[in-house]
Amino acid sequence: MIALRSVSVSEDLSRQMTREAYEVLEAELRTLENEARTEMAERIKTARGWGDLKENSEYHDAKDAQAHLETKILRLQDRRRNAVVVEVKATDERVVLGSAVTVRDADSGKETTHTLVSAHESDPATGLLSVDSPLARALAGARTGDEITFQVPKRKRRLQIVRIA
Repeated sequence: MIALRSVSVSEDLSRQMTREAYEVLEAELRTLENEARTEMAERIKTARGWGDLKENSEYHDAKDAQAHLETKILRLQDRRRNAVVVEVKATDERVVLGSAVTVRDADSGKETTHTLVSAHESDPATGLLSVDSPLARALAGARTGDEITFQVPKRKRRLQIVRIA
């Protein structure tokens, strides 16, 4: 059972995720903990059968891959344990997780739209912006009409919030 709760704008965005992202995380963990571990055990067993373990590169490669798999599982378990699953309530008042935000660049006048999502769901090419990104952190809690400033590698960018959906 997933516990949903409302969160304040000031709460750590990096821990927040939608129910869908949480379910994807759970599915990935189940796959790694079951099928991937079973396949890894088979790989190690097969490599062990190829002779002297001191000079058996296949065995050592399999053990290294197993260590990487276990590390990935631990990281995902930690992310699941610390996750704050939020009910996305799109609002036009403030930018929150799940908001679709249209901004206008103060220098170029170009408008772009970004949807704030968890880091696990992000896909910048399609406008899905990780809440961990500098832009999302600057946008969090802002209102329509606000101007935000955030640092990019060579300069500061100024954006005006045109619309929140």
